[in-house]
Amino acid sequence: MNRRTFLMTTGAAVLARPLRADTCGYEICRTEGEWRARLTEAEYLVLREEETERPYTSPLNDEKRAGTYQCRGCDLPVYAAAAKYDSGTGWPSFFESLPNAIGTKEDRKFIFQVRTEVHCRRRGSHL
Repeated sequence: MNRRTFLMTTGAAVLARPLRADTCGYEICRTEGEWRARLTEAEYLVLREEETERPYTSPLNDEKRAGTYQCRGCDLPVYAAAAKYDSGTGWPSFFESLPNAIGTKEDRKFIFQVRTEVHCRRRGSHL
């Protein structure tokens, strides 16, 4: 390998490194394998694949203790327990999030219905 090839290859590798780390668009980026190792299959489907757990199956639905609810993927506090209410839907519901904790995006998966998806602002996973 000559000097020119070495410098070009090294320069390209150095320049590409920050781009790879930022490709997910969030503060915390993990590979598919890292997410699967960290989460149960059910958690993975909800957090990473935007699945929805069946109503009334979450242990958090009946949780009444004081404190905060944290993102399962990164431990960011996202909701105060005092903001939780019974929406009658079978899923834990909150009337407000903690400051700078969540992000939202339009969900148009269903015809003629626009919903708002809520996700962790630090890793983009469905809450």
